[in-house]
Amino acid sequence: MKKRFLFTTISLLISGISGFAQFRLNLGNDAPIRKLQAAEMAITNLYVDSVDESRLVEDAIRGMLEKLDPHSTYTTAKETQSMNEPLQGSFEGIGVQFNMVEDTLLVIQPTLNGPSEKVGILAGDRIVLVNDSAIAGVKMSKEEIMKRLRGKKGTKVRLGVVRRGISEMLNFTVTRAKIPLHTLDAYYLIRPKTGYIRIGSFGATTYDEFMTAIDTLQRRSNGLENLILDLQDNGGGYLQAAAQIANEFLQNDDLIVYTEGRSVPRQEFRAQGTGRLRDNIRVVVLVNEYSASASEIVTGALQDQDRGQVVGRRTFGKGLVQRPIEFPDGSMIRLTTAHYFTPSGRCIQKPYVKGEKRDYYEDIEKRFQHGELYSKDSIRFADSLRYETLRLHRTVYGGGGIMPDFFVPLDTTQYTRFHRQLAAKSVIINTSLKYIDKNRKSLRKQYASFDDFKRDFEVPQSMIDDVVAEAEKQNVKPKDDAELQQTLPMLRMQLKALIARDIWDMNEYFAIINEQNHIVRRGLEVLGN
Repeated sequence: MKKRFLFTTISLLISGISGFAQFRLNLGNDAPIRKLQAAEMAITNLYVDSVDESRLVEDAIRGMLEKLDPHSTYTTAKETQSMNEPLQGSFEGIGVQFNMVEDTLLVIQPTLNGPSEKVGILAGDRIVLVNDSAIAGVKMSKEEIMKRLRGKKGTKVRLGVVRRGISEMLNFTVTRAKIPLHTLDAYYLIRPKTGYIRIGSFGATTYDEFMTAIDTLQRRSNGLENLILDLQDNGGGYLQAAAQIANEFLQNDDLIVYTEGRSVPRQEFRAQGTGRLRDNIRVVVLVNEYSASASEIVTGALQDQDRGQVVGRRTFGKGLVQRPIEFPDGSMIRLTTAHYFTPSGRCIQKPYVKGEKRDYYEDIEKRFQHGELYSKDSIRFADSLRYETLRLHRTVYGGGGIMPDFFVPLDTTQYTRFHRQLAAKSVIINTSLKYIDKNRKSLRKQYASFDDFKRDFEVPQSMIDDVVAEAEKQNVKPKDDAELQQTLPMLRMQLKALIARDIWDMNEYFAIINEQNHIVRRGLEVLGN
């Protein structure tokens, strides 16, 4: 009735007036909302061309949110589902890890006990047909291929598979199922009695995955004494998951984090005293400039409660609380309602100007330019940003993000310009995939265990030659021989780690790559001291 009234009002006001004349609406005291409604009605009914009314409303919502903070967002139903999948811990599909090699889907590993493994799909298989439609050699995007492979649990999909050593194409019918998504990237014993756990994001399954990792490491070490908790590049996730992890390390009633906003009263999250890692394990937390949100909550809690040492570089500084507001069609607004504060009272959120998102997200680039990532001395804190930890009264600083106890500068000599270009053009990953495809069986036969591989395997010169040759095809060349020689150590290590990942798993990948990670190595030194 209100909508019809507004339209009638508009019609009466403009009747008899030239189509180009201006008109005004008397909207009463509740002008803002009525003004928005009237504008939408006017555009929908009077605009010279037809408009999509739903899209018009969505654009209006986005326009309002863009003038607020950088993290208040609107997502469509499809975008919301895609955004939530990694946090909820599962999706529905065929269960394979894959990569694209020369426009062809190459299976890296089928998910253990997943639907593809159950029908006999193997690592190294090439999926070329999906329901009789070709996906190989047609320049189809990875997103489009994933869309075809995923589907509702219980539905079937027909796959045409090419397997090395078999001349004819193999046909499989796979029944889609729920496929678990893991938020832990890796866990292993990095040294005797010292465990390493890398959390990639904080989702619904993170706490259970973390405790499984702890149980495994304690069993393998016959009594774990030290732990490196790696939160580098962890962009955050669920607050509840972060609080559960922090709880494992803290004493009963220790404050983990609190939130507070203009319309939201202070809400505290405290440890329950049920943690299994409260007293008997020394912990070091690793962070960098891409560690954000939930990872900053865990880091700030352990630092402020003097429960662990923090190693790395200042974190991103994402300390805004978003409240999800769902619409009947499945779309959602995630509206910022409060700030996160560490136990000592530090606001995690870095400063921002409302509506200036570009400047906000270019903050990392500014850190590069100002030298913060290379030198601790370039970082200056005002006295007003000085805080104290709660037990040892050590000085810590606010102002956005978590400043580590032990600063590790970014080493620009580790990755040369040539190496960065090789990675950007996917030359390194594609070369490793081709090598694995040809040598998978012989490598498994030659190296009975990962320990043997880690100790004895050396990247062959032919593989390096393949990298250089492929790079030249893409017009990527080292500046001179000196740059090539400087690139080789990291290149060989990365290729070795990628081969280990494809033969075994991500644990083995990080077991190799971490030996040259400066933040990891500094963490080991801190534990050693």
